[in-house]
Amino acid sequence: MSASRPQSTARASAIMAAGTMVSRVLGFVRTSLLAVAIGANTTMGDIFEKANTIPNIIYLLLAGGVFNVVLVPQIIKASNNNDGGADYVSRLLSLTVLVLGGIALAATALAGPIISTLTTGWTQPMLELGTIFALWCLPQIFFYGLYAVVGQVLNAHGRFGWYMWAPVVNNVVAISVLVLYIFLFGSYTPQGDHPEAWTSPQTMVLAGGTTLGIVLQSLVLLWPLSRLGLGLKLKFGWRGIGLRQAGKVAGWTLGTMVVGNSAYLLYGTIASAATAGRQELADGGAGVPGEYALNTGTLIAMLPHSVFVLSLATVLFNQLSRSQATGDMEAVRGTINSGLRTIGVATMFGAAVLVVLAGPLARLFAGSGPTAEASAGAMGQIVAVLGAAMPFMSIYFFLSRVFYAEEDAKTPLIMQSILSGTCAVIAIVLGQLLPSTQIVFALAILFAIFHLFSAALAHLFAVRRLGDYGTAGVAESYIRFGYAALGSAAAGAAALWLLGGYQSGGFAMGSIVAAVVSLAICGTVMAAVYLLLLKLLRASELDGFLAPILARLPGRA
Repeated sequence: MSASRPQSTARASAIMAAGTMVSRVLGFVRTSLLAVAIGANTTMGDIFEKANTIPNIIYLLLAGGVFNVVLVPQIIKASNNNDGGADYVSRLLSLTVLVLGGIALAATALAGPIISTLTTGWTQPMLELGTIFALWCLPQIFFYGLYAVVGQVLNAHGRFGWYMWAPVVNNVVAISVLVLYIFLFGSYTPQGDHPEAWTSPQTMVLAGGTTLGIVLQSLVLLWPLSRLGLGLKLKFGWRGIGLRQAGKVAGWTLGTMVVGNSAYLLYGTIASAATAGRQELADGGAGVPGEYALNTGTLIAMLPHSVFVLSLATVLFNQLSRSQATGDMEAVRGTINSGLRTIGVATMFGAAVLVVLAGPLARLFAGSGPTAEASAGAMGQIVAVLGAAMPFMSIYFFLSRVFYAEEDAKTPLIMQSILSGTCAVIAIVLGQLLPSTQIVFALAILFAIFHLFSAALAHLFAVRRLGDYGTAGVAESYIRFGYAALGSAAAGAAALWLLGGYQSGGFAMGSIVAAVVSLAICGTVMAAVYLLLLKLLRASELDGFLAPILARLPGRA
């Protein structure tokens, strides 16, 4: 029994990791096809991006914290009851249906005011189409919550794979819908980039199909839920369900989510001014990034963090928690030191890749047609700026986990409030002072500066709490990684230059396929040079970075 447990744990981990990776790849395919269908730096692209982003933010703002943070520990605890948690899960699902159903209905009824509040300078036709898109998309709030709760119930009963693979269903549906849209209505053309030219069938296919993917993502989990044999049914009465007890523990975490997501809504509102400003340009403004470009650029810049840092931080978080529990502060400081140096191996290389290959990376999501290269150039600048600051964001993320490891969620809330509050005030000022066509560039620079500031702030809080964790040694390691990253960047830039990546009409920026080929060639060159230089510089952290990754490979568990 004990011999099979690690094997089953490793198998579950592999299934979850595979589902996450497949879903992420399909998500990028979906984003690329969306740009082909309705353009990147376009009016229609930004309007749909606004309507399709709001439901997820509203869910996280109003309900996501409650279901993901407060109730998850209670689900796990209830699963050990004699009834397998049947009574608790029945009451929880009933609560989910009522709360999220009410939020979704209210939000949908207020679609018009919501779009008007969260946009700046939009014309009446833009607001009307945004409202129509929102009417189709806002019901997603209910299904986001249903997916989260049912998924956590399945996880508590050891059915891990379903929760991680369900988003694949969503992405497959979304990709199919976009292919259907392109087949029926064609790809993006500047002539169709006007709200007045948009038709009801286009809305039904694009917005309706997108929401259908979210619906199926949640409903597909009901089948494995029924297989648990819990005999679930509607049950009301939630006294004793654990909301008050869990809320005392998780209240600070919920506050952090509210602050962060409220700021995100504000940034989107300010960025939406670019959509209106683009209307005044004679060339259509393909070189003016809007909310789609900002969100997609952020998604690209987050890729090294999402792929490497999150998994490494999970392993190191367990070490921090164990050391905190035993009061071994020397071990805590040692884990912080080694952890920051280990994630630096990935993030410094990631920053080099994002800066050097920003153009081809953006070209993947800039659509097709005569304006695609201009759109990619504008989005590439955002990717490069955010990518350069990405290592500091990962430092902040890791140091925040240090406080969570000792069950202190108050300090992360304080840090988040300082960062989001200050950044929000500056963003509002920039929105008033700068031309709308420059606001998204300014926001990207602002975010990059605050990534650096966030790392410094988290460092000060960590040192005040725990003492020095070997900051000089960490800085020395990052300088060493920086030299290797610079060498790698030089090699990558030379390879990209040979592929025409820095000239108008060059091969690397000519098409999505050409961008993929260029990324593969340049990325391989950069990785080889980076690893070689790390070896020459005797960076022992490379082994610490590779160990948890190699441990996940088949046969290494």
